Amino acid sequence: MASANAPSDSALLSKSANGATFLICLQIGSRTLTFIVNQILLRFLSPELLGIATQFELYCISVLYFARESLRVALQRQGNEATGAEKGQSADAINDEKTNTGGKVVERYALRQRAQETVNLSYIAVGLGPPLSSIFATIYLKNAGPALLATPYITGSLTIYAIAIVFELSAEPYFAVAQQQMLYSTRASAETSATLTRCIVTCATAIWASSTDLAIGALPFAVGQLGYAVVMAFVYHSKARSVAKNGGFSLLPKTLKSSDPSQYVLSRFPRRLLTLALNIYAQSGLKHLLTQGDSILIAQFTSFTSQGVYALASNYGSLLARMLFQPIEESSRGVFGRLLSSSNPASLPNTPPSQPSHHPSSQSAPPPNNSPSNLHSHANILSARSYLLTILHLYSLLSLLLTTIAPTLSPLLLASIAGPHWTHTPAGSVLSLYCYYIPLLAFNGILEAFVASVATPAQLRAQGLWMMAFSACFAGTGWLVLGVWEMGARGLVLANGVNMAMRILWSWGFVEGWFGRRDSALGVGEVLPTGVSLMGGVVTAGVLKFLSKDFSGGLEDLVKTVMVGGIYGITL
Repeated sequence: MASANAPSDSALLSKSANGATFLICLQIGSRTLTFIVNQILLRFLSPELLGIATQFELYCISVLYFARESLRVALQRQGNEATGAEKGQSADAINDEKTNTGGKVVERYALRQRAQETVNLSYIAVGLGPPLSSIFATIYLKNAGPALLATPYITGSLTIYAIAIVFELSAEPYFAVAQQQMLYSTRASAETSATLTRCIVTCATAIWASSTDLAIGALPFAVGQLGYAVVMAFVYHSKARSVAKNGGFSLLPKTLKSSDPSQYVLSRFPRRLLTLALNIYAQSGLKHLLTQGDSILIAQFTSFTSQGVYALASNYGSLLARMLFQPIEESSRGVFGRLLSSSNPASLPNTPPSQPSHHPSSQSAPPPNNSPSNLHSHANILSARSYLLTILHLYSLLSLLLTTIAPTLSPLLLASIAGPHWTHTPAGSVLSLYCYYIPLLAFNGILEAFVASVATPAQLRAQGLWMMAFSACFAGTGWLVLGVWEMGARGLVLANGVNMAMRILWSWGFVEGWFGRRDSALGVGEVLPTGVSLMGGVVTAGVLKFLSKDFSGGLEDLVKTVMVGGIYGITL
């Protein structure tokens, strides 16, 4: 049996790797297009207006996060292949309907059941959209200052954002199906079309307002977000209909049948996944505070100008994270969830092993430790270990190259592309410091993806307690650097670095312990670059620092930096 399943695991890794590559290409294309449009917008926007637009973006991200993130993580643990227990329950359900119980019929029934579970659970996010949008909008307007309330079309812009959120969440069932079936082309089609629409609408509205001398505030961003959401919902719906028809399930919530009534809540939502989602949701607030805490803090303690400077630096600085690291993280969660579901107690069926099942095949004695199924499970663990170490080692090399070259290169690039509005702001120095923060984003993303994929509900609750401690440290550090030392955007980057470092240490301890308990221990030495690579980075950074003393910000300085960095990159 182990040998029979091995090709399936290899195919899973191959398909996930191809999917990650596909998503990376999608992100590169999407971000490149967004980057080009942003360069146009920066010619028409002041730092103050960009700061206001950043607050609207925070509102949108917050509502979407609390509505769907925990459900997405729970569904990624489900996989897209029917387990033996599910086949047994499906056979009982088919017997209840006096239907043919052939093996293929049972498996098809189980897969349809699993797809319908995914659709049903996703509709919870759809239902949460309108109330969460209203609650967050009310809180936002109640705490808005006079300067924000004086911005033209502030209420109308917020209303349009709320409508866009509802449209985007209406596509969640279709997104979940595409994610479960690994339909990366569907996702690419939806996101590319939506991003293109947002770019065109936002840019066109801003240019029109500027040409007519009409002050419309952040309205171009709101209209662009609405176009993004409408197009995404339309494309996902049109693509998902054929998938549902071929798979034999509905894209609307539907009653699910099972021989065990306790398996589902309200006969629609799988109890195991719903419980897992609730456990994840319980710590979502803390994780969101840590993820978006920088935007919250800078909105509370700094001016709109400082918010705009930080938004510009973080948007440019996080391009690599969004184009490369985020797709890898999303794909990896699926890989870990599918490879390690049989090794994770939280992913096992609700029925305890000591209780007999209705299906005859489940009444056999548990397999011995050297059985093919256990060997297969250990092989999955080794595959996941190799996959994780490969990504971490790649990240360490990219981080070394990034922290060596980017702090000198990024201010030179910013000076040539941002436009006159930003010439006399500290955006260049903030972006330079942000380059040291990007590697922390990368390592934290992949490590937390592993934790989210394998942690039991008890471990997730423990993580939540640690998140509370990290939140307190982050808030204290943020208050110190912003409220006391008044370091502005630079201080916020430092506070983020401290927060991210603490999260990485906790996640690494979890990962190390998880593999160690399964006789597959890993160490930091397997991740770090070689000593020669580190020494080369130190020398290159020293050369660039020496050269930068005579830099004037011209093209010649940019060429020098690229040449020195290129030589080091080749040797690395």
